[in-house]
Amino acid sequence: MKVFLTGAAGFIGSNLVERLLGQGHAVRGWDNFSTGQPKFLLAAQSHKDFELVRGDNLELPALTGAMAGCDTVFHLAANADVRFGLDHPRKDLEQNTLATFNVLEAMRANGIKRILFSSTGSVYGEATIIPTPEDHPFPIQTSTYAASKMAGEGLIHSYCEGFGFEGYIFRFVSILGERYTHGHVFDFYQQLLEHPGHLKVLGNGTQRKSYLYIQDCLAAMLHVLALGTARQARHRVETYNLGTNEYVQVKESIGILCGALGLKPQLEYTGGDRGWVGDNPFIFLSTEKIRATGWSPTLSIAEGIVSTLRWLEKNQWVFSKR
Repeated sequence: MKVFLTGAAGFIGSNLVERLLGQGHAVRGWDNFSTGQPKFLLAAQSHKDFELVRGDNLELPALTGAMAGCDTVFHLAANADVRFGLDHPRKDLEQNTLATFNVLEAMRANGIKRILFSSTGSVYGEATIIPTPEDHPFPIQTSTYAASKMAGEGLIHSYCEGFGFEGYIFRFVSILGERYTHGHVFDFYQQLLEHPGHLKVLGNGTQRKSYLYIQDCLAAMLHVLALGTARQARHRVETYNLGTNEYVQVKESIGILCGALGLKPQLEYTGGDRGWVGDNPFIFLSTEKIRATGWSPTLSIAEGIVSTLRWLEKNQWVFSKR
């Protein structure tokens, strides 16, 4: 493949760049470096089949030009700041929904018809069916982030139906692993570096969440793409939940983290069953559909948390970059 990858310098994107190059594909990375880290692409930039282009998804002419000659798009770039979405709701609209529209239009202009899209398990809102399947009744959106991602999914569906695109939509749980720079392990470890004896926890610690290791996430996407399942789908789109078949409470995550660090901090809970508006107190996705294709994760949630921590311990420079 000749891949165009948005968000190439991000946590998931940079790992995917290396995986694609390792499989013999050519990759053109696209990033505006608003949150992506140039350091994450150092190894890739020495590869003969990698090209990096600095640009923004909101600049359609530049995006269209940069995409020329590619045959597959991985659209990973997004604003993933769920917690503070109400402080800047337009950011979700622009960077998630309008950006996705621009990616689709750039694809159409270049005759590219295959897209893989990173959506989110947050689109299910506070689901009434647990574990939550892909065909859950259309949910109530509880965050501007999830609403903007759901709009992006709708656009992809319409382009697949109207223009013959082939679409793969992946609804992630929270992803863990190397180059992780956003989320609860990052936040908790940063606090513990500053004050090892005290940890502030948003909510009451009983929120139940599922997580997935980065390499398992990438393996799932590439596995499905190789199968080409969307080509046989009625509307040329397939949607997959990506996660593990387990979940943990936030306080259990803290126990795993602190156990690995050898710490016993005093916990201060802010109270309530969620940390912020739009924080779903129970996220557990059904992964029966993706497992039926032959994929399964290799790391448990606990192993993913510890792996993330060990990477952060060796790369504390990321805390000054966020």
